[in-house]
Amino acid sequence: MEKPEINGPLFRSSSISNGGTIRSASPVLSLQPNFSSQAVQEALEHLASIDLSELFNEAKIEYCRATRDLRSCSRYVQYALNSCGHASLCAECSQRCDLCPICRTPLIKSGNGRLRLRLFDECIDAGLISRRCDERFQDKEDRDNQLTADVQRLYSFFDVALENNLVSLVCHYVTDVCMDETAVSSDVVTALLLDEKVVKDWVKRTFKNMATELQRIYYLEIEEMKNRLGLLLKFSVRLTSLSSVLEVLESSFKGRLSAQLHDLHHLQESILKTKQHLEITIWCIRHHFLEQVRSRHADFTSWRNHVRERKSASIVRAWPPPDVLDLSTNSTGQEASLFIEDALENLDIYEKIGEESDFAFLQKNGALSFLQSKIGGITGYYPFESLRAAVDILFLRGGSDLVVAKQAIFVYYLFDRHWSRPKEEWRDIVDDFAASFGINRHSLLESFIFCLLDDHSDEALLESCQLLPEISGPETHPKIAQVLLERQNPKAAQMVIRWSGRDGGSQLVSLSEAVTIVRVKVECGLLTEAFTYQRMLCAKVREKKFKYERSGDAFDDLKGQSRSWMDWLEALVTEFCCLCIRRNMVDRIIELPWNGEEEKYIHKCLLDCASDDPTTSIGSLLVVFYLQRYRYVEAYQVNVKLWSLEEDFISTHSGNEEFLEALSRMESHRQRRKKLVVR
Repeated sequence: MEKPEINGPLFRSSSISNGGTIRSASPVLSLQPNFSSQAVQEALEHLASIDLSELFNEAKIEYCRATRDLRSCSRYVQYALNSCGHASLCAECSQRCDLCPICRTPLIKSGNGRLRLRLFDECIDAGLISRRCDERFQDKEDRDNQLTADVQRLYSFFDVALENNLVSLVCHYVTDVCMDETAVSSDVVTALLLDEKVVKDWVKRTFKNMATELQRIYYLEIEEMKNRLGLLLKFSVRLTSLSSVLEVLESSFKGRLSAQLHDLHHLQESILKTKQHLEITIWCIRHHFLEQVRSRHADFTSWRNHVRERKSASIVRAWPPPDVLDLSTNSTGQEASLFIEDALENLDIYEKIGEESDFAFLQKNGALSFLQSKIGGITGYYPFESLRAAVDILFLRGGSDLVVAKQAIFVYYLFDRHWSRPKEEWRDIVDDFAASFGINRHSLLESFIFCLLDDHSDEALLESCQLLPEISGPETHPKIAQVLLERQNPKAAQMVIRWSGRDGGSQLVSLSEAVTIVRVKVECGLLTEAFTYQRMLCAKVREKKFKYERSGDAFDDLKGQSRSWMDWLEALVTEFCCLCIRRNMVDRIIELPWNGEEEKYIHKCLLDCASDDPTTSIGSLLVVFYLQRYRYVEAYQVNVKLWSLEEDFISTHSGNEEFLEALSRMESHRQRRKKLVVR
C-alpha cells in the first residue's frame, strides 16, 4: 500500500516584499509551560523513560469499546488501564466494566488504581502540548482521518522532545523501532507509525515551520531582531538536533533506493546551511550589522571601483608577460585572478543562476544584490553590497561542508572593509568573530594576508611581507609565492617556498606550482637549485607515472595538468631557459649538466630565440654549448643554420640606418663563432 505524503514541499512559495508582514502558519514556540511545576516534570520524565515500542501506541487515538444499548460507546479515551495497559475504555465505562474489551484481563477493583492518564493527555494537562490539538482529535468530523491524526499526535511527542532537549528519544525511535525488522503490523496506521518515513516527514515539517518563523524575524529591524536573540539561539540548537536525527535516518536508508537517500541529503543540506546562516546572523545582530563601525570605503561604488582596480593591476602584472615568455601549447601560466575570486569560485555559489534559490525567502535584499553584482560584471560577486548580502550569499549558497572556507571569506570581507582604519575601531570585532567560531590565529592571518596581497598598494604588500613568517609552513597557499613574484619580490617568494618545504623536489606538487618554484629560483639567481629541482621533480613524476600506469590508476587526475611526464620536463626546462634568456644568463645555463632529454628543449628554446632575433648572441652560445661537449657535428649544423638566418636578416635590413648598430654587433658575433667552429 502506498504511504500517504504527510507534508507538502520543503518550502512553500511566498510572495513577500520587503517591509511586509509574515504570519507563521504554525508558530514554533507558542507554548510556554511552567517547567518548575510537578506536572511538567512528571510528564517529561514519563516521556524520557517510556519504552519506545509503546510510544506509537500512546500516539494512536483510541475510542471506548464498551457497549451501551447494543451500541459501541465510541467516546474518546484519555486513560489506559493499569491492569493491561490498553486504552480501551473511557473513564465512565471503566467504572462499570470488569474486563478489558480487548484482552479480557480483569480490571483492578480499586477505583483510583484502575486507570492512568495517557501520555498525550498528560502532556496536554502539563501544558507541553496545546489543548487545541486534543479538541481537534476528539472532533467526530476528524475521526475519518485517523491516519493523519495519529501521525500528528506522534509529531507532538517529537515536538515536545525537541523543545526540551530530548531529541535522543527521536533518534532511538528510529534505531529501536523503525529499524527493528520484527516491528511489523498489518494495521495501516500502526505500519505507518513504525516507518522511518514518518520521522523524515516530521523533520521536514518542523524545519519548514522554523524556516517560516526565521523568515519573519529576518525581515524585522535590527533592534527588534536583537530582542529575539534568545529565540534565535534556541532555533540554532533545534536545527542541530534535527540534523542529528537525519544522520541517524541516513544510516537506516543506506542500501535502499537512491531517491530516498537523495531526499534526505537535500534536507540535511538545507538544515545545515540554514543553521550556519543563522549562527552568522546572530553574530551580526549582536554587532548591529556593523552599522556603527565606519568602513574605510566611502560607499559601495568606491569599494567596487577599488576592487576593479585590483583586478586590472593583477592582469597587468600577470606572470609571464605574453610577449616575452611563450610556452605555446604547453603554457602553464594561469589567468590573472585575485585570491577572493578563487575562493568564491571554489564555493560554487554560481548554482542555479537565473533560477530562484531554495533560500531566497530568507534573504533580505540578498538575492537582489547577488543579481546586481552579476550584472555589474564583478567576478565572484565581490564586493558584497552590504553585510547582510555577504551573509546571505556566502552561507545560503554553496555546500554546507565548505563552512570553514565561507568563514575565511567572511573574515577577508571584514579585513577589506576596515583595514587602514585605526585598529581600535575594528580589530576587536574581527577577534570576536574568530573567538565565536573557533577560528585560530593562523587562519585569521591567512585571510588578512590574502586581502593584503589582493590590494595593489605598496603599503599592503609591505605589511603582508611582515606577517608572512607567522603563517608560512607546509600548508601555505602556493599562490602566495606566485603573487609575490608578480609583485617584484622574488626573495620573499623564495622564503615562502623554503618555509613550505616544497622546494626540494621530493614532494609532488601541481605543474603550475612547480613552474612558479622554478621561476622564483631563477629570479633569485639560484640556477643550480632550479636545475636540481626540476631534475628531481621530473624523476619523481616519471616514477609515479610508471607506478600508476602499471596499477591502472589515473595519476593525471591527482596532480593534473599534463598527460605525460615528458610534458612536465618540457614545461619546466623551457621555462628555465626562457627566464635565463630574459635575464641574460644563458652563458650560465649552458654550463649545467643537462641530459639528452633536457637538451632537446634547451636546443629548441635557444634556436627559436636566435631565429626571432639573429642580432643576439643566443645562437652563438648554443654553438658553444655543443663545442663544450665535443659534439662538433651538431655545433657545425647549428652554425650553418644561424649563418643562413643572419644572411637573410642582412639582406632585409642592410639599407636601414636604424639597424646599423645591430648589424655590426651581429657581424662581430658571427665572426667569433666562425673561428670557434673552424678550430
